[in-house]
Amino acid sequence: MTSLDLLAALRRGAGVFGLLVCALQSAPASAAEPFTASWESLETSQCPDWFRDAKFGIWAHWGPQSVPMYGDWYARRMYEPEAKGGAYDYHLRTYGHPSKFGYKDIIARWRAEKFDPERLMDLYQAAGARYFVSLAVHHDNFDLWNSKHQPWNAVRMGPRRDIVGAWAAAARRRGLKFGVSEHLGASFTWFQPSHGSDRTGPQAGVPYDGANPEWQALYHRPAAAGDTSWYSVDEAWAKAWSARITDLVDQYQPDLLYSDGAIPFGETGRALVAHFYNAALARQPGSLQAVYTLKDLRTKPGHGDYREGVGVQDMERGRLAEINALPWQTDTSISDWFYNQNWKNKDTGTKYRSARWVVQTLADVVSKNGNLLLNIIQRPDGALDPEVEQLLADLARWMKVNGEAIHGTRPWRIFGEGPVRSAEGPRSRVEDFAFSAQDFRFTQSKDGRAVYAIALGRPTGSELQIRALGAGAGGKIETVELLGSAASLHFKRDSDGLRATLPAIPADVLVIALKISGTGLGLARPDGAAPAR
Repeated sequence: MTSLDLLAALRRGAGVFGLLVCALQSAPASAAEPFTASWESLETSQCPDWFRDAKFGIWAHWGPQSVPMYGDWYARRMYEPEAKGGAYDYHLRTYGHPSKFGYKDIIARWRAEKFDPERLMDLYQAAGARYFVSLAVHHDNFDLWNSKHQPWNAVRMGPRRDIVGAWAAAARRRGLKFGVSEHLGASFTWFQPSHGSDRTGPQAGVPYDGANPEWQALYHRPAAAGDTSWYSVDEAWAKAWSARITDLVDQYQPDLLYSDGAIPFGETGRALVAHFYNAALARQPGSLQAVYTLKDLRTKPGHGDYREGVGVQDMERGRLAEINALPWQTDTSISDWFYNQNWKNKDTGTKYRSARWVVQTLADVVSKNGNLLLNIIQRPDGALDPEVEQLLADLARWMKVNGEAIHGTRPWRIFGEGPVRSAEGPRSRVEDFAFSAQDFRFTQSKDGRAVYAIALGRPTGSELQIRALGAGAGGKIETVELLGSAASLHFKRDSDGLRATLPAIPADVLVIALKISGTGLGLARPDGAAPAR
């Protein structure tokens, strides 16, 4: 059995093998053989250390669908009178009937006149992002780059600007890794309602503008009967998808490529992933530095193909309940996916999620070997609402003090302790939890000499008790520090746990983190050796 065979076998294992897999993940990938479209070849890919160290990325899920300020999937739901949410009725009241004023006309109103990627990237970097992802094309079939294969693109229409290129330049000037998200694979079937018409009412039977062959490059040609899955079975569409995403990869050389689903279109999709990996190896021979994120949707026929270890598993608005052997990512948003003037957090009633929620989510995900990719909502003109600016400022303050408990860390022996556990699974839609100061999430330094305990709620007294770090945990604790405080804390360690006496905590502190230093505290170093003792 080769080392790659061993790695693949371990990836399929669980339990005690998990951290060994994590250690193997940090070893350099071999560049002796280029990647091919076979599953066996793609399974040899390894997640690079830059991604495992980064922990936090920011996503600009922004495009012409933000113009109506009516939320996600507007380009489709404006053609669906029966769809929930009322986008069709809103469109009728605001713009007129979609036979006369369709999505093509929404695109013409997207100007992005206040889009300032340099300023925004400064805010994102200060807020702790170590990678940035630009939406490149959503299901609306509109490319946000200087596309060679799609005339409906942001350089020729709308803002008449290379949005992806502007984001890429701003991110790379600041040393951030740059990624792109493609949602194009599903577009062919997703956009078919634009070919329909009202079933009832005064406009019954009048075709929507998507039925006009003149606009077929945007709305697609009609799908064959029965072609209704997330990913179409149309071979010509699969080739068109491949050509456009290959162009995206070749022009902008992203460090990360995100697909909104599993790998689409069989061998055609796998060949695209292989091309992405090989292009990265050509730029940086010796070890694969590219990350492909995809979703495990094996329970949903027609959503593509997935095998563990081919890329990084992404969980949209979802989390894992335990430490995962392989690095993973959750993607979520501070509100709807596109700007939505009506969106409210169902639990708090606020327009956006809070900075405290972001930090709690980040700590929970990172403690389980994951990364958080967070969508920061932009207005149609490209600016941020004042509430979003404040959220970023609050994150920047927290990261300046506590970033070492997040960036460059690895999972500890257990992810955490306390009464509240996050729901498991993609699209669980349960993202708000009543965390208290009894809920801790743990990370450790790479050398195993420091364990970080992040308390997810605000302490009500002067003492914190951490049961998992009691005398039975082994090792020797030398110092306990509150990040952001100059003095070491008084602490006591016995069979009931570690008790640390806290100084006064300012009211504006989002979440506190303790740094527990010593010997023999960590589980394993990334090279697989035992922790220092």
